[in-house]
Amino acid sequence: MSFSIKGKLSQKLSVESGVAKSGNEWKKQSFVLDTDAQYNPLICFQLFGEEKINLLTNFKEGEMIEVFFNLSSKEYNGRYFHNIDAWKIQQINNEIYDDEPPPVFENDLDKEDDLPF
Repeated sequence: MSFSIKGKLSQKLSVESGVAKSGNEWKKQSFVLDTDAQYNPLICFQLFGEEKINLLTNFKEGEMIEVFFNLSSKEYNGRYFHNIDAWKIQQINNEIYDDEPPPVFENDLDKEDDLPF
């Protein structure tokens, strides 16, 4: 099952790498999305593999993005661990927000003398 959510790219974390028991090398990068929700607005996603990590390179912190992702859980020693794996990222618009609200523009229709009737 796939999901998507929109928000502000809050933070790009460092790329992590290692070697699996099988001897295969792996890389992953996590990033944080600020959904602006009232409770628990921050969600940390992971990108696993070089191809997925490259999805994040064109985005800057502060950009509004939509993240498409899968949720999964794995059991280990009676405890469950969750993964939020992003597989697609797209820009919502070209504006960048650095903890400042977007500018407010005056609407000409708000003036009494400009009413259309």
